[in-house]
Parts: sequence; structure tokens; C-alpha cells
Amino acid sequence: MSSVGKASLKRGRPSYIYSIVGVALVLLMMGIVGWMFLNSKEVTRVFKEDVKISVYLRTMNKDTIGQIQQYISLQPYAKDVRYIDKEEAKKIWNTENNEDWAQFLDVNPLPESIDFFARAAYVNRDSLEVIQKNIFTAFPYQITEINYPPVLVNNLDAKAKQLGLIILVIAIILGVVVIVSIDNTIKLAMFSNRFLIKTMQMVGATRSFIARPMNIRAVINGIISSTIAVALLFILIMWAESYFPEMKQIRDIKLTAILFGSMYLIGIAISVYSTHRSVLKYLKMKLDDLY
Repeated sequence: MSSVGKASLKRGRPSYIYSIVGVALVLLMMGIVGWMFLNSKEVTRVFKEDVKISVYLRTMNKDTIGQIQQYISLQPYAKDVRYIDKEEAKKIWNTENNEDWAQFLDVNPLPESIDFFARAAYVNRDSLEVIQKNIFTAFPYQITEINYPPVLVNNLDAKAKQLGLIILVIAIILGVVVIVSIDNTIKLAMFSNRFLIKTMQMVGATRSFIARPMNIRAVINGIISSTIAVALLFILIMWAESYFPEMKQIRDIKLTAILFGSMYLIGIAISVYSTHRSVLKYLKMKLDDLY
């Protein structure tokens, strides 16, 4: 009996290694998709909050301009509110167009403006129309025009919804694949231990006595697999940020920590569940059915 148990244990050990590696790779795939899903929202937010809104001024009165700027700054939709005088407007135009018009024009035709960026939640056609109307209502005679790129706003809003839906569908599908894959990987590992489980039962061990060390081993394997997956994902994130420094701006430490924690929870929970179910399955089987 003892020799059978030892032989079974030796056969079981390599399967644990394959199980750990297999679960780690599956969790890594889940983590990559989860990271993409989290970053898709941040990328959309960054793009939306990069849409500039210009309020062109009729008045040249500095007190009135200050009132308009203060009014906009106090609104919940506004961020980075700046007053742009004629000289500043000229510098911006020359920089954006890579050209200096001083050689062609003696007079600066650009109007003064108050520029600001709307927060992501307000960057859609309906909200921007309301913002436009409210500013005009508050200062009807001091403002000539409020300008923003409507085509870009509409495209951003539509693309953000499409991207979010696509990644959500991929995440759901991959979530199912992850659960099934980990479950099958654990079952395969436990298959090599079926004789050991049956041998312990035949010598009088209770179900809880047999299952307890297996479950503990499953927790340890789940922690090891999750740690490998989290470490690899962290390396991939650092590599991506080194090639694309802009990604550092959208890094959310809290959401990333939640993602890593979820990978640990899923890895451990599925490992324990699949292991416990496999143990019970082999305990219920007859000895002849194990061959």
C-alpha cells in the first residue's frame, strides 16, 4: 500500500508543475485583456479631455474678460481655463501651422479668447450644446462665437462606445475560457493522483482528511500561478510604458491593484474548487474504473 502511494505521489508531482504553468499562462491572458479594458476607458478619457473649446471674445475690457474666465472656471465641466490674448493666439497659430504670417500681414486678425478643456463626461454633442447655450446666455454681448470640433466629438463618442463594447465581449468570452481552461488543467493534474486518493480511502481515511492536503496544495499552487501571471503582466506593462511614455499618463494604480488582486482571487478560487471537485469524484469511483 505504501509503495503504491509513493509511486502515485511521484507521478503526481510533474503534473503540478504543468498545472502551475498552465494556470499562470491562462491568468496572464485574462490579465492582459483586463488591462486593455481598464486602459480603454482611460485612453478614451484622455482623448476626450484633449478637445479644446474656444470662447471668442468681443469685449476688450479686462474686468469683463476676468468675469467670463472666472464664470467658466467655476463650472463643473471646465478644466485648464486660460485667457489667450492676440499675441498668444498668434504664437499658437504659428506653432500649429509652422509658419509666421508677419511677412505677409501687418495686422493681427485673430480674436482674443478664453480656451478650456471639457471633462470627459461632458464631451458629447448634447452636453456641449448646453454648455454653449449657457455661456452665451450669461454673456450675450461679450462673446462672438464658441468653437469646438463637432465631427471629432461625435467620432470620439461613437468610437468609445464601440471599443468598450468590443473589449467587454472579448473579456466575457475570455473569462469563460479562463475558467474552463483552469478547471481542465487542474482536473488533468488530479487525474495522476487518482490512485493515491483511492489508496488513502481504502486504508480508512475520511473525505475531509484526504481533501484537506489537496485543497491546501491547490491554494499554494493558485498563489504561485497568480504570482507568476501578475509578475509577467507587470513586466509587460513596464515594457509597454517604456516604448509608449504617453501610457504613463493614463496609469491608474488603484485599478491596476484591483486587477492584480482579481487575478489572485480567480487563480486560487478556481484551483481550490476544481481540486476539491476532482477529489470527490475519484472518491466516489470504483477502483476498477480508475484504470
